[in-house]
Amino acid sequence: AGVPRPCSPPPPRRRTRHCNHQHAPMHSYAKNSPEAAARVVALLLISDGHVSRSEMDALYGLDIERELGLAPGAFARVLRTLCEDLLMGTHERRVLTGSVNAETLSALLNDVSNPELQDMVLHFASTAVAADHHVAAAEAWIMEAALAQWRLGKAPTTQNATERALTM
Repeated sequence: AGVPRPCSPPPPRRRTRHCNHQHAPMHSYAKNSPEAAARVVALLLISDGHVSRSEMDALYGLDIERELGLAPGAFARVLRTLCEDLLMGTHERRVLTGSVNAETLSALLNDVSNPELQDMVLHFASTAVAADHHVAAAEAWIMEAALAQWRLGKAPTTQNATERALTM
């Protein structure tokens, strides 16, 4: 009694952002917070429908939590919260990230406006993409969007964005 269950629903949230047209609430983090940066990396991890062990090992090998200023275990919490938020928006879709459209992705990327933090996110994201030796279309889409919004002002081709991300 009184001990929270591991699968209990998250507490109500004060600020929300909506995914797609389903109006599913999405947790909002403070702009340029460690959690906002971690969420972009987490989105890239789940975008291909599978978080591989090699991706997680690569990120933890770079000490992602310490580097972003997160408490131990916080990256996993951000990842879980993102998954829960996205599940709320899936409804009839079969893909977890199906509720993320270009507008939602842009808003999530906009939560990371500090150039140094953007560089860190791109570094972690490119490390995760390279870890499993496969670049999925959804991973390339997120990397292209981040590079376009944060660096270039226009989206490069998938091949160029992927090559640029992998050489960062």
